[in-house]
Amino acid sequence: QVQLVESGGGLVQAGGSLRLSCAASGRYDMGWFRQAPGKGREFVAAINWRAGTTYSADSVKGRFTISRDNAKNTVYLQMNSLKPEDTAVYYCAATTRRTVVLGTRVGEYDAWGQGTQVTVSS
Repeated sequence: QVQLVESGGGLVQAGGSLRLSCAASGRYDMGWFRQAPGKGREFVAAINWRAGTTYSADSVKGRFTISRDNAKNTVYLQMNSLKPEDTAVYYCAATTRRTVVLGTRVGEYDAWGQGTQVTVSS
């Protein structure tokens, strides 16, 4: 029922910035996850759609910002001060259920975007 289309990935030098976009078919609480080759999918940030409250992983706090555009049903991940360790495929995710606490685990989301590659060079 939920459709998510991601864009905005690319190659950037360390210290640079990228903004990822995730266009959704509706308004949902959403999160961003990332997965490096051979690694598990890890939480990056989440946002409550209606209130706009956010939560970010410690590894990206102060560098990444999650936000949404209500008119476009789109969530963004602004990534600044990128590091090589940020290299991964980034996935947006949505949950169709209302949540009190924003989810930080893969199992708490029931819809996923196709993924977009982010590569940060040294």
